[in-house]
Amino acid sequence: MNKGAELMQRAVLERLRAEYPGSVFTMALSPGPSQPFRKVVDAGMNPKASLYYMGVQWGRLALLAPNKIRERYGFVLDRDVDVVIDAAGFSYSDQWGDVRTKELAHSAKRWRKQGTKVILMPQAFGPYASRVGRSAIRQAVDNIDLVMPREETSYKHLTNITGERENIRQYPDFTNLIDGVVPDYFDRNQHRVCLIPNYRMVDKTEISQRAAYLPFMARCARRLVVRGAQPFVLVHEGRNDMWLAERISEASGGIPIIKENDPLKIKGILGASQATIGSRFHGLVSALSQGVPSLATGWSHKYVELFRDYDFAEGLMSVEDQKEKVEEKIDWLIDEDMSRAISDRLLENSERLKASSESMWNEVLRVIDSAKTLGKK
Repeated sequence: MNKGAELMQRAVLERLRAEYPGSVFTMALSPGPSQPFRKVVDAGMNPKASLYYMGVQWGRLALLAPNKIRERYGFVLDRDVDVVIDAAGFSYSDQWGDVRTKELAHSAKRWRKQGTKVILMPQAFGPYASRVGRSAIRQAVDNIDLVMPREETSYKHLTNITGERENIRQYPDFTNLIDGVVPDYFDRNQHRVCLIPNYRMVDKTEISQRAAYLPFMARCARRLVVRGAQPFVLVHEGRNDMWLAERISEASGGIPIIKENDPLKIKGILGASQATIGSRFHGLVSALSQGVPSLATGWSHKYVELFRDYDFAEGLMSVEDQKEKVEEKIDWLIDEDMSRAISDRLLENSERLKASSESMWNEVLRVIDSAKTLGKK
């Protein structure tokens, strides 16, 4: 599971366990190694019997297993779920193809028939250019209790297809409410400016941007070294991000690389940094929400909207920007007076966005409380 997804999962579990302490939480195992059985169990959840393939939910076959077997291994059937909380982050878009949106549409229709409440937590949506994608997202919204795009562009991508709906409400990313933890090994005097690479800037962008990304990040690192800013690279994800980190370090004289697996410690490191330059969405949310001045380059509309939320549009860069422009932005990022002014602006907007996230949770709890078998503590 990527660290942004894990941070969202922890934020959801933290809030809902406090509100509904007697509830059983379950999670479907995703294909591949990202969500193995052990990881779901270690998070205090029961595995959900689920396998969507070729347009069919094969998890229903678990009904054939005796109750004793299901209970022994803690498997939860789809029909026994009262509330579905979807914190996908960014899955339902042409950028990922139609399969995920079609699965959502099919599942939402089934859940509606079962009386299961469905909530799509704040996330990015769209665009939807294909006929199949547009039809699928319309059907999904028809059958979901609460859909929450996290910014204006995603809201428009949805409502341009579905029209304005009572069940579509815009709220910001909700990981801004969860606290980070600074690991004992982190020395903020030796690690001041954090670089966060993202391989999606290689495999999800046009050829010209793809080719320019690594040289761009290396150029940023070298400028920080020249300015004595003590940069380091934080690996937010897996092997591909590590490969980028190693190339950036090599190109800038061997700056340190930190690999941390705990998303709360990643957030703690970012909050303890003087500044960040990165391309990982939730890494940037973690920095901005803690008032850490940040520069970013991204591969989808969600980055533009994030910096607009924090009233810091000038923090966005293009990998194809001229060297002088990039260096100018880095210089004012690490200038003490300018950095303090930026931080104050970010913290002011962070308070506003956190208040909005609290309002979001009130909406979520209202829907959950309407489920027949659940009650608050």
